[in-house]
Amino acid sequence: MEARSPLEPLPLEQLVRAELSAPVEPRAAAMAAAIAERYGDAARAVLFYGSCLRESVLDGMMLDFYVIVSDYRAAYGRGWSAWANRVLPPNVFPFQHDGLAAKYAVLSEADFLRMCGPEAGDVSVWARFAQPSRIAWAADEAARAAAAAAVSRAAPTLLGFTRPLASDAAPLELWREAFRRTYGSELRAERDDRPARIVAQDPERYCAFAEASLAAGLPAVPDAERAWARFRRHGKRLSLLRLVKALTTFTGGVDYLAWKINRHSDANIVVKPWQRRWPLVGALILLPKLLREGAVR
Repeated sequence: MEARSPLEPLPLEQLVRAELSAPVEPRAAAMAAAIAERYGDAARAVLFYGSCLRESVLDGMMLDFYVIVSDYRAAYGRGWSAWANRVLPPNVFPFQHDGLAAKYAVLSEADFLRMCGPEAGDVSVWARFAQPSRIAWAADEAARAAAAAAVSRAAPTLLGFTRPLASDAAPLELWREAFRRTYGSELRAERDDRPARIVAQDPERYCAFAEASLAAGLPAVPDAERAWARFRRHGKRLSLLRLVKALTTFTGGVDYLAWKINRHSDANIVVKPWQRRWPLVGALILLPKLLREGAVR
């Protein structure tokens, strides 16, 4: 067997780089470039992820992006935004371009790398980037390589925390169990069958990523059950804190919250005028009702 060059990417890295480099719908790519322009020289990469990746018609959808910046001071200057992004990452903002609507989250390159790995204190980033994503814009090849290095940590991290609890599971069942646990570790509005539907959308992809992650080596997790219990406790609190913070940066945030919950559950939330005037109060009053009715878990 021919020896692999030390400089040749591992199979997992090759899979990640190929997936990140796949074509992006032109309007989504244009939106990513417009978002990056907001941050000038601080912008390093814009990643496109979420359900809209699989859509050819984007009108009426809410696109999802992560903006990776060199650091928060460079992105925002001095002030509350830089502090909030550093203390409780990420910051989330709305954006509109060419008739499309989006929300984007901001992370520094250092935080993105950390939050895709097992040292992250919650599942929010590695759970998302274990799923398909694209680099819709990048400042240069170094920025692309840094984004790929971070994303390459996500799938092994997710499977590393899950495999000790499902060691005999076939690859697709392992992924389903992994996503079931991540959905249980955040305040989410999606239906209970969402983890299975994610895997069913591209089973060959998930089999390939499982095989490559296992070959690359999964992180050692001494007590996976305790780790997931911690993720559940910590993650739901973080979800609530991030929601509260987003309502200070997200114009129309309470309308987006209602739309998101209605889209992914059987709820029929109608936002009242006073909730738009006082979105933080409206969201905090709405949340207990949603939890009681199971619209948010």
